[in-house]
Parts: sequence; C-alpha cells; structure tokens
Amino acid sequence: MLRSPAWPPSVTDVDTADVEAAAGRTGSSPQDRLAFARWLADTAPPLSAGSAGGAFAALAAAAAADVALARTVEPHLDALGILAQAGSAAPEGSTWGVFAAEAPGTTLTATPDPAAGPDAVRLDGTKPWCSLASTLSHALVTAHVGDDRQLFAVDLRQDGVTAHDEAWVARGMPDVPSGPVDCTGVRATAVGAPGWYLTRPGFAWGGIGVAACWWGGAVGLARLLRSAAAARPDAELLRAALGATVLDLADAEDALATAAARIDAAGSDDDTDWSLVAQVTRSRVRRAVDAVSQRVVATLGPAPLTSDPAVAARVADLGLYVLQDHGERDLARVGRIVTERGGVAW
Repeated sequence: MLRSPAWPPSVTDVDTADVEAAAGRTGSSPQDRLAFARWLADTAPPLSAGSAGGAFAALAAAAAADVALARTVEPHLDALGILAQAGSAAPEGSTWGVFAAEAPGTTLTATPDPAAGPDAVRLDGTKPWCSLASTLSHALVTAHVGDDRQLFAVDLRQDGVTAHDEAWVARGMPDVPSGPVDCTGVRATAVGAPGWYLTRPGFAWGGIGVAACWWGGAVGLARLLRSAAAARPDAELLRAALGATVLDLADAEDALATAAARIDAAGSDDDTDWSLVAQVTRSRVRRAVDAVSQRVVATLGPAPLTSDPAVAARVADLGLYVLQDHGERDLARVGRIVTERGGVAW
C-alpha cells in the first residue's frame, strides 16, 4: 500500500502492515476501536507539514482493515493534532471526537463564563452529527460566538450533555452512532481564537485525511475482487474488472500522494489555497471509490453481501462514509473557488 514515488516512506512513518495487524475487524466494539485509536496515536505521526504521507498511510491502513475503525480513529487523531497546534494538552487516556457540523434548525452557542476562567464558556443548544458522543470522554466542538464560530474542548461526561444515539438508524456503521447532542450549561474551554479552527491549513489537511480513509476502505473491497480473480484464472471479466479497479485506486492514491507531498513541502510563508487542494483531492478520491464500490458489488454479485457479514458491513460502511463528500455541491464549490480566486494552471 502507498507505493507511489511521490509518497516516499520515512523513518518516522508507521508500518502500514503493523496497523492492519493491530486493527480490529468487523464485530469489534466501539471500546475496542477507541483502544486502537489510542495505540495508533502513540504510533503514527501526527498530521502536519513533514508527516502527511505517514499520517494518511496510517488512516488508509486502518480503513483497509475495518471502515468503522477508521471512522473512529480519524477524528481522535485529528483532535489530538488540533490540540497540539493550539498548544493545548489532552488528558491522559482521553478519547476524542470533533463535532463541527452545522444543520438547519440546530444551533450551539457559547456564553463567556468569567468566573471559571478567561477561556471558559458555557454551551447551550444542540450540535448535530456527533459521532460516538455517548462513548467518548471528550470532544472538540464548534459553537457560535456572536457572528463567529469558535472551537471549544468539552468533557462529554459532565451533567448537561445528552447524546441521542437513538436518532441514528443507519445500516452503515450502526455502532458508530452520529446523532445530535443537547447541551445545557455545559462547561467548555476555548481552543484558539474565533475563526481559527476553520481558517488554519490543518482544517483542509484533515479533510484530506478523511479521503485517505475512503481510499483505504476501497482497497479492502478491491482485495475481494483480487482474490476472486486469482481463484478463477480463466474468468476474463473478473480480470478486466480487477484491472479497472487497479486504475481507479491508482488515480485516488495519486491524488492523495500529491496532496501529501504539497503538505509536507509547506512552509510558514506558504500561500497555497488549501481549501481548493482539499476539495479537489476529496472529489477525485470519492469518484474513484464510488467506481470501485459499484464495480466490486456488480462483479461479485449478491452472494458476499448476503453470506459474509464482513463484506456486507464494509460495503454499507463505506457507502455511508463517502457521503461526507457532498457530490455535486462540492464540485460546484471547486468551480466557485476557481472562478473567484483562480488556482489552476490553465
């Protein structure tokens, strides 16, 4: 995995074979996956300029083993990286999510709490799409402060936090519930200034990390097709499907490798439009992953989906996970960026 010349390994990179060997498989509990997340946080390089290749490789390897595992690991690692960038420390043994989504009809507001400290606030309202909120110990949460959005660190185990796991009815990643969370007078601490979370380059880099998970999940599906083709060397259509899958995965890997190389070369005076880089990378990976998923299912037929729980879980998990990309809306975003700010050589 990750053999692109644009993505060379370094002595600090985690061995992706080690990640897959240590990863849980379908049927592992959320607690098992969070234990793996803590292990990986101590093993893999954090996502930063100089380590992007290794960080993306670790996420992809986790997803190749279990898509739901990567969905659990990625926000934990992202949160630790954000805290490090802000000069904050995570409590020993803590597990983290990042809850930054917005939805119509739901608002989370932050009110200063001077009695508790200069960076302390109280959170009130509802935050949507909070993955594993009932299982995690902590989260980084965006909330409205006047006209701005600001990031806050929250202990999810305190009174006033109510996670609604019952709202999660998805068949993909059923044990990674991402329901809303209600907050009533919840204590929290600011992480960075208003607007910092969304404007720093690391926000875009983290979005590419999610795409690395999608790619790893598709690699796991492609291995099924490779095994089927190896078992039937006379099946020309199987070999053709495998060949097309190799090309799709290579295109996605190239997109990730190019992005990783740009991140690793970024300096303090970098003026890259990272929002464009991230969205182009994510859209390229999404396109390839969709093609691989559809081809593998169509080629192998219904048998694996009806007789192998691991295969059925992977297809459902990956299909839901890639919907974090918004398809045509995100393609329109690429077009808007290019017409307003440029960013392409042509």
